Amino acid sequence: MPFNLPRATKILLIANVVVFLLQWLFAAGQMAIFELWPIGAGQFGDDIPSFWPWQLVTSGFMHDNFGHLFFNMLALVMFGAPVEHLWGERRFLTYFLACQVGAAFCHLAFATWSFEMRQEIFSAVGASGGVYGLVLAYGLLFPHQKAAIFPIPMLLSARTVAIMYGVFALGYGVFGTAGGVRPLPHLGGMLVGWLLIRYWRGQPPFGVPHLGGFELPLARRIEVTDI
Repeated sequence: MPFNLPRATKILLIANVVVFLLQWLFAAGQMAIFELWPIGAGQFGDDIPSFWPWQLVTSGFMHDNFGHLFFNMLALVMFGAPVEHLWGERRFLTYFLACQVGAAFCHLAFATWSFEMRQEIFSAVGASGGVYGLVLAYGLLFPHQKAAIFPIPMLLSARTVAIMYGVFALGYGVFGTAGGVRPLPHLGGMLVGWLLIRYWRGQPPFGVPHLGGFELPLARRIEVTDI
């Protein structure tokens, strides 16, 4: 699969790797303007960037470290490629970017509130919002397909994997050390993805299907190629 990826998945994979290399080549301060910062954070000093609209997109292509990048890209390949094969390039990109930007808005709202109420300043990076949205889509479209999730030594149904991703993010928010901040993009990406799929299908709380010339069927069982 890594050498036969659909085009949009491949472009996203390459873009994330290239941006990570740029982060490695340049000093952290030079790339900080592309991270997602709370509104008003820049007033605390010249070394803290302000919020700019482009950060809603650019932050989604940046990562904290190699492990962060590796596991996000692994999930992109595992879950994104089958979804793109079913939906096509245009719908796939629309969905991924909507989940990513929606997740960024969720984080921006909480980070800005935390900044105003607690005087805490923190930025966010990572493709997790889009990736979690893809995991949800895979679970809805291929509910009975088997998939693996590290470090569980067995195959699980895609529906179970999607539920576990959501539970893990929620559990980390409740019991983790980040005060519920980091899981927000994850859960926000899943929420936006769920709403977008229901919008396309015309399911409550929306009306008639809005497919725009596309079909959005429930996928039949297919074999997953090893990656």
